Amino acid sequence: MDLNILERLKLPSEGIRVADRRLLQGNESICEGAIAAGVRFYAGYPITPCTEIAEQMSIRQAAVGGVYLQMEDEVGSIHAVMGASLTGTKSMTATAGPGISLMQDGIGWAQTDEIPALIVNVQRAGPGLGNATRSGQMDIMQARWGPNGDREAIVLSPSTVEESFWLTLKAVNLSERFQTGVITVPEGLVGLMREVVDIPDYDTVPIETRLMPDDEGAADPSRIYDGTMTEIRPFAAVGTEHRSINGNWMRPETDATHGVRMPLTGLSAQDYNIRRLHHKITKRRDEVTFVEEVYTDDAEVLLIAFGTQARTARFAVDQLREKGVKAGLLRLITLFPFPEEIVQRAAANANLVIVPEMNMGQIRGEVTRVLRQHPAEIVGVNHVDSTYIEPDEIMELVPVAARHLEGAAV
Repeated sequence: MDLNILERLKLPSEGIRVADRRLLQGNESICEGAIAAGVRFYAGYPITPCTEIAEQMSIRQAAVGGVYLQMEDEVGSIHAVMGASLTGTKSMTATAGPGISLMQDGIGWAQTDEIPALIVNVQRAGPGLGNATRSGQMDIMQARWGPNGDREAIVLSPSTVEESFWLTLKAVNLSERFQTGVITVPEGLVGLMREVVDIPDYDTVPIETRLMPDDEGAADPSRIYDGTMTEIRPFAAVGTEHRSINGNWMRPETDATHGVRMPLTGLSAQDYNIRRLHHKITKRRDEVTFVEEVYTDDAEVLLIAFGTQARTARFAVDQLREKGVKAGLLRLITLFPFPEEIVQRAAANANLVIVPEMNMGQIRGEVTRVLRQHPAEIVGVNHVDSTYIEPDEIMELVPVAARHLEGAAV
């Protein structure tokens, strides 16, 4: 078991026992991570390159006493997941580019009405129908800004098959802790590749459940929740004795006459709740920010990458170090909230920042925004034909390495 993965994801390793070692496909690893986290409802519609998740979940949910529903389309899938979650059941769906586009209304509902859910987008090449059998990293900005309105989003990106297991488990935990729809964006490349994974005993993994009105430390169920700007309120599941209100923004205020908390609606409640949806996550950035740093302390050439392309970037960094270049890698596991301070710190000594990604520069735009006062040159290596970025494409942007490559070619 790779303890470095657990450390990066801020998961305690103590007490976790390895139960099995298996050769797993990335999509299978995602399923097992969800099952380990306690997901007991899956609704989805088959779509390449994530159909294996639907197939596997149809088997695994039956085995653990959960429910699997193949819906008529992705719109029905996301809303079925919301309905199941409202009853207190950990729920998820999975899809790819065209399907995630259809789900945006439901995703916005989950994030705005504070309904825990896991949404997996195994990215393929786009736009539109794109290339169903090929991979891409083209849905990054959609994951952050897809639904209408303004709300914060938690978006996570795995790099390996084993990390797909643990990051899925972590995503479910975060969806429960923050009561929101958490999105993971593995690519088709990692979803369909196979690697050896140490499977833990699921009874020993750290899992979280949402705060319920009867839980110790929760608000008195006879009262309206506390109403602080950063609060995560107790979740009143449908079908319990508690009153569940969804889709109606309220702001708790003390009635001066009666001295009790009363729900107020209107423009002030809208302003309050939109800010609270942001603050409950951004004020806890350390709980949702995961990165891997390699040689960033002295990096004069900094690579910033995510997902499968971070694997290429790591190889390039090692090659550059062998040539005497002070290169480093910042691998983003959390894409949003964007880890601004970590990017700034990692780039402190850099005169060149390279962002390799399988799109036209979606994360490079965020890096440029964050480093707008930094003197470093920021360049991208961009593939939109579904092929891997090669290490040489990265190294040829570094003058010392470029001269070496030219000499090797001669």
